[in-house]
Amino acid sequence: MKKPTKNLQTRKHTKLVFTALFTLGIAGILSIALIYFHIDNSSKNFIFQNTESTHQHFQENNIKAQAGLVLGAKVYRNGTMSDVLMDRVLTALEFYKKGFFDKFLVSGDHGRVEYDEVNTIKDFLLSRGISPEDIFLDHAGFDTYDSVYRAKHIFQAESVMIFSQGFHLPRAVYIARNQDLESYGIISDKHVYLGSWYNNLRETGARVKAFFDLAFGSHPKFLGKKIPITGNSMKSWDIPKN
Repeated sequence: MKKPTKNLQTRKHTKLVFTALFTLGIAGILSIALIYFHIDNSSKNFIFQNTESTHQHFQENNIKAQAGLVLGAKVYRNGTMSDVLMDRVLTALEFYKKGFFDKFLVSGDHGRVEYDEVNTIKDFLLSRGISPEDIFLDHAGFDTYDSVYRAKHIFQAESVMIFSQGFHLPRAVYIARNQDLESYGIISDKHVYLGSWYNNLRETGARVKAFFDLAFGSHPKFLGKKIPITGNSMKSWDIPKN
């Protein structure tokens, strides 16, 4: 009986490697899909449209939060907010004025002097008559996980309403509720946004990251001293304190 030739052995080896890689690829895709839909299913009952029926539901069930967590987004070089960010802020204002939360917690990227999401939002809120006492600033909310983690552990919030777009809220609410932070997501879509396809694609990877951040108990890059949301908001401002 003839032994297999070297070429035949090579082909068999290549086939085994291809089969193993294909199997791992399918397993990886299935795992990602499971995580994606697990996060959707875990948070869907806590996400609400900005409608009168939602407002009525909150009023009837006495749903109120300590803070409205406004998650940061792009600010242009001229200092104006992107539509995505403006819609989050305007929606939060509606809920604040109806008494659904007591304090604003503005969380975003202020890692560079020349780029500042949090003070841009703060200045807008002040221009709309919001008291400085009701505006807390988180300058180290560099991503959703950091913002939510810091809301719980630095700002000591026990309940929040999170304002963001619909594609983003399942992840934010999932992170919050897995940090034992009572949370309600408020969909803040007021426009059809450019680049929506990219945001949805990016969200898949972000959900996988959030899942493992929670699984491994990850900490944000920056923590710092505690600034209770029930205390003095000026301790969170980066201006001279009187």
